[in-house]
Amino acid sequence: MKEFCFLCISKIRNLYVIDFIMTIAIVILMLFGYALICTEHITRINKATVALFCGVCGWVMYMCVGPHYIQSLHGIDFMNYLGDEVYSVRAVNEYIYQHVFVKHMVQLCCIVMYLLATMAIVEVLASNECFDFMVNWCRVKSKWHLTWILAACSFGLSANLDNLSSAVIMLTVLSKLVINPQQRCILGAVVVIATSCGGCFGVIGDVTSLLIWTRGAVTPTNYTAALIIPTIVAAIIPTYLIGRMLPEHVDLKRPRVFFRGDDSAMPVWQRAIMLFLGLGGLWFVPTFYRLTMLPPFLGALCVLGVLWVVNEVFNRKRILSAQPISLSGNRPLQYEMIQMIMFFVGVSLCVDLLIEVGAMSHIAVLCDTYIHNIYLLSVVVGVISAVMDNIALVMTSISIFPIIDVQNSMPDYVAAFAQNGQYWHLVALSGCVGGCLLPIGSTSGYALMKHDGVGIWWYFKFITGKVFIGWIVSLGVYFLVDYFLR
Repeated sequence: MKEFCFLCISKIRNLYVIDFIMTIAIVILMLFGYALICTEHITRINKATVALFCGVCGWVMYMCVGPHYIQSLHGIDFMNYLGDEVYSVRAVNEYIYQHVFVKHMVQLCCIVMYLLATMAIVEVLASNECFDFMVNWCRVKSKWHLTWILAACSFGLSANLDNLSSAVIMLTVLSKLVINPQQRCILGAVVVIATSCGGCFGVIGDVTSLLIWTRGAVTPTNYTAALIIPTIVAAIIPTYLIGRMLPEHVDLKRPRVFFRGDDSAMPVWQRAIMLFLGLGGLWFVPTFYRLTMLPPFLGALCVLGVLWVVNEVFNRKRILSAQPISLSGNRPLQYEMIQMIMFFVGVSLCVDLLIEVGAMSHIAVLCDTYIHNIYLLSVVVGVISAVMDNIALVMTSISIFPIIDVQNSMPDYVAAFAQNGQYWHLVALSGCVGGCLLPIGSTSGYALMKHDGVGIWWYFKFITGKVFIGWIVSLGVYFLVDYFLR
């Protein structure tokens, strides 16, 4: 009998040793993937590929030791699921698939469907030359007029579309306007900052803010009201400081001249209607969600359906003619968007896996013990965002702490993690603005590096300090607004 008990104890110890080793291996794999994502500009390995590989391999490793994690984190639910059936590895794997993996995939697919819908909306708008308005609005030689118009267009566009699409569109506008490469790089930095701040302005403007909203951490009205002033401040200060680097008159290209009878350009009224339907419809998505309680991607698909019908009506003659509308100019934007979606899928797999192995709960304990201040936490997030993609970092940050229920006698620090708490606002603000400290910290910064060949050292020397000033002032503005209005 003693020998049998000793054998059972030794097997249990061996099992826990194997589980511990597997957990360490999963965490090391995730850290190695994050390191490769941070150093994409050095290794030249696509970060979307790295994220997908680490996410898939991590979940395969998780399935190998699934019983240990299920018993420790989902023990009661698993016993209810098992019922009168006999415990088996197959039952554990089925439970993981039906009640663990699918739960995470539902949230992920909702975001991916929304991004695909907005990508299609951008394609329809671009094929109708809706963004050519911005070329005409920005055709001014005065450096201040050009800088502020460019920043306002970038900010407004990113508040409706994702900031990658907005950055690519505005950088394309710049390439059609400005001749001098140095001036184009300076104005490109303005585009990066304005699109990042505009993406943080509303819940539909960025992947991270959209994720915070769909997880129930914030409501659209409260989120926009809390960040409207800080995001504008974070955009205005560096824009003014960067604008001083330009000469009084910017070198512009000559405008395109249409000959009489040329029907290649879309009518102005058609472009205005399509632009209003596309961007205005996306602003209706939060209202659609509030009225129907259906996922936001259904609202975006509804906007896309209406936009497609109107596009078919307006361009019926072109579509049926021998020379239909060409969409070849939109291929680079589509490629960048698909890469961003695949990167988001991979990072989501990694973050959800870290939640299931309990790593996030340990990080939360460390943050509570050694930091215990939401403003310091947001500063840490912003600084790390400068060297690590802000999508991955913000997704990790909002997965560390759960959304708690509001109670009467609740400390201020704990109340910051309730719905519409300060933590969610600060993480979104610091992630988006802090990601602009270096061009490798955001998708719009990567777009600037690829589009205009901007180097990290040049950006750090001339742009980083200005962005840092705007970021710190915006945090101070948020503190003052939150202190006096709450």
